[in-house]
Order: sequence, then C-alpha cells, then structure tokens
Amino acid sequence: MTEKKHASKPAYFLGFDGGGTKTDCCLVDAAGTVLHRATAGPSNPLRAGYAKAWFTLSDAADFVLERQRLKADDIRGICAGIGGAGRDTVARRIATFLERAFPSATVLVTTDLAITLDAAVGDSKAEGVILVVGTGSAAFGRDAKGKTARAGGRGPWFSDEGSAFDIGRRAMAAVVRAEESRGPQTALSGKMLTWLGCNDWTRVLDWVIKNPDDVFPRVFPLVAELGDKGDSVCYEILTGAAESLAQLAASVIQKLDMQNRDIVIAKSGGTLGRSTFFDAAIDSNLAGLAPRAQIIAMQMKPAEAAARLAIHLGKRKGHAS
Repeated sequence: MTEKKHASKPAYFLGFDGGGTKTDCCLVDAAGTVLHRATAGPSNPLRAGYAKAWFTLSDAADFVLERQRLKADDIRGICAGIGGAGRDTVARRIATFLERAFPSATVLVTTDLAITLDAAVGDSKAEGVILVVGTGSAAFGRDAKGKTARAGGRGPWFSDEGSAFDIGRRAMAAVVRAEESRGPQTALSGKMLTWLGCNDWTRVLDWVIKNPDDVFPRVFPLVAELGDKGDSVCYEILTGAAESLAQLAASVIQKLDMQNRDIVIAKSGGTLGRSTFFDAAIDSNLAGLAPRAQIIAMQMKPAEAAARLAIHLGKRKGHAS
C-alpha cells in the first residue's frame, strides 16, 4: 500500500502500557483524541511468557478496534511500553509481533517506565522522576539533558522491593511465623486463606509454586486494609515497603544529581490509593529525598502517552493526517 493511499484515509494509533498484572490499551486519532480504552491481562513476557503477552496485546487491541469498527490495516502507528522491554531481545520480539499484526503501522517498543515518565511530566524532553509501584517496583528519571537512570524493576527474586509481590510475600511469611510462634500475632492469620479462596495451606503452596505472580500481589489489598485498621504486622510491612520504595527513587535522584534541584516526582501503579497509611508513608519518605522536589499526580494514563508518541512516529513516516 502506498503512502498516498494511506494519506487518503483517517489515521489511527495505538498505545500500550503492559506490566506483570495488566495491560492498558488506548486508541487515538491523529489529533490525539482518545476514542477507546481497554484493559487486559499481563503482557510482560519475562513474567507471563511470550505467548501470553502476545495474546494479551491482541485481545486489548481487538477490543478497541471493534468499538471503532476498524481493521488492523487502519493503524498507522503503535508505541508499546512493556515491562521487560529494557532488554533488546524482548523489545525486538514484541516489535516483530506487532509489525506482523499491524502491517501498516510504524512500531516502537520501549519500557513501561519510559512511557510512564512521559505521562507524568507531559513532555518527552522534560525532566522528572517516577516511582512505579505495581506487581513489581522501579524508579526511573530523566534530566534536562536527556540522561536517564533507573533502579529496581529487575524481578521479584532479587529486586522489586516494596512492590505488591514483595508485600504479599512478606505478609504470607508473617502468617507462617505467627502460626509457628516465631513471630507476633496478626489479623492476617484469620483472613489469609479466605482472602485467597483456599481451604488449606497445601493448596496455597501449590498455587505459589505454579504461579507466584498470581498469588502474592493478590494479598496486597488485604495488607493495605488491615494496615489502615491498625494491625501492627501489616503496619510494619507497609512501613518497610515505603522505605524501600524511597530508596529506589533516591538512587535515581543521586545518579542524576537532582538532590538540590526543582524536580517533580510522580507515583504510578496499582498499589496506590489502596491504603491511606501506605500512600502517606511513601510521600513522607519521598519528601526527604530532595527538599525542592514536588510530588505530583500523573498528567495522563501511560497508555495515552504511548499513543501520543505513536502519533509523532507516524508523522515522521507521513502517516498522520
């Protein structure tokens, strides 16, 4: 299909924000107007596998295209911010899949951190720091010269401190210690199995062995609820998590020499807004990192920021009209 034929048709663009638990998809027109949104399952291939990631991306895209009565060939640009795409091999495999699924689109695959930063500061050239707290955790920043730095986000076995996965794992360990009289009593003990829909710990153990990403993050809302109600064990877990998250942000701020500058710090992720205490603890720890920093709300959804970047890619290729 020629560029001239493309130019005669309205142009549409897709933005993806894919993580270890869910994927957001945003369909926009050439003016950046959001037409439809969709949410699907996980698409971080390092945690969910490539087959699951591809299925998720297709499912989310199909939903928004059907709502607008579009075909894959109507999409002129795609930007996908995917967890794990910091590895070149991951980014290339995801890009190849999207290029084949959307043959008329210019495709960019980047990290979910990069599009979240753009969503936070509203400009791909503006500086700032983001703290992402979802299934995993990470901090990412960019200075005025375009230099970037990151901390965390390297998987649950030796990173992702303060994440929903980490909090859930610590909560389940606290229940075990309490039952074995090796730790303090906690309200978690009487609620954990019911919360997970299990009758005994053998079922939970089998579930954890099969898919820990499907178990530990589920526990976070229970910890958040009980922490706000004053359970001392949950309080301690959330306090430690907030401190760990601040350390991630501190690492990025130090690498970019932002300690004494007017910067913005934005928070993003599925754990936010679940616990008044946890949110306040994170803010308190962040406030001590850079005295002149301003903690801000996200300017838009990361998937929308990705879609807008897709428009810019399309313009460079002559596809946006």
